[in-house]
Amino acid sequence: MSGGVDSSVVAAMLKAEGYDVIGVTLQLYDHGAALKKKGACCAGQDIHDARRVAERIGIPHYVLDYENRFRESVIEEFADAYLAGATPVPCIRCNERVKFRDLLQTARELDADCMATGHYIRRIEGPGGAELHMAADPARDQSYFLFSTTQEQVDFLRFPLGGLASKAETRALAARFGLAVADKPDSQDICFVPEGDYAAVIERLRPGAAEPGEIVDTEGRVLGRHRGVIHYTIGQRRGLGIGGLGEPLYVLRLDPVARQVVVGPREALATRVVPVAEVNWLGEGALADRPEREIMVRIRSTRPPAPAILRPAGPGRATVELAAAEEGVSPGQACVFYDPSSTRVLGGGWITITESRR
Repeated sequence: MSGGVDSSVVAAMLKAEGYDVIGVTLQLYDHGAALKKKGACCAGQDIHDARRVAERIGIPHYVLDYENRFRESVIEEFADAYLAGATPVPCIRCNERVKFRDLLQTARELDADCMATGHYIRRIEGPGGAELHMAADPARDQSYFLFSTTQEQVDFLRFPLGGLASKAETRALAARFGLAVADKPDSQDICFVPEGDYAAVIERLRPGAAEPGEIVDTEGRVLGRHRGVIHYTIGQRRGLGIGGLGEPLYVLRLDPVARQVVVGPREALATRVVPVAEVNWLGEGALADRPEREIMVRIRSTRPPAPAILRPAGPGRATVELAAAEEGVSPGQACVFYDPSSTRVLGGGWITITESRR
């Protein structure tokens, strides 16, 4: 129970259906001294809101201090990934390592029959067992952030909100249950990144990380200076400080070792071949059973799945060839696989490097 409307409604729904419900909220970081962040998932006010909901619906509520686990499993890797020139997605690691590994183990130790969350994704019993499917509401679908959920975890998890038609329906349920969080705004930022300022968090975690360097083109010609590679992302155009050079230039690559930001024309961002690692396969059989298969993939959470070819490339690795090139694909992002003939999630992997092949 994060203190938001989604998980609060799930708890109220299950309680109303007669289940024996235990509410658990995770304290994931220092809510006061570290960030002074209000309104993000699992911040101090949110713990208070979760407790009030639990009292309202009459269930026991526990706050578990997972601060050290969260820092070690999510925040430290986030900082290191940015310093290595990648674009990490910490919410996926949080689901994978903290919620669906550590908390799920706690749920088993409590002798729970299952663990329910407020994520917008569907769990459907298929001919071969439990399957993950995209949410009924495409605008709320969170399957991109849950691709690394293992089959064993899928068997134990439940997602009661996945079949709802809209967020308005969730809020209507919250009002019906008399929950004070019915109109609470959704959190927009990563919980430990105030106002979306990634660089400020990295500099606090890794003092001296924002070392200045050169902005160069693909031929190595120096076009200007930057204030640290952590301030830039693949595909960025604005804020480069190198105007007046003719055509617009975009960030193509970050080289933290050489402290260089490599820029070039927009067409150089186009990527067709995407190598992925740490592949989690949720489809039928083993990934290596077939040399290639047609799938749909999502490179960003905000874009719809697009056609691609998936080819195994060794244990835990694969190559994805996109039918149409995408711009701004960056190491550290997730590449999520979907069944081309249904809404089923087939797993996914982490993008390692990219090759510009059009």
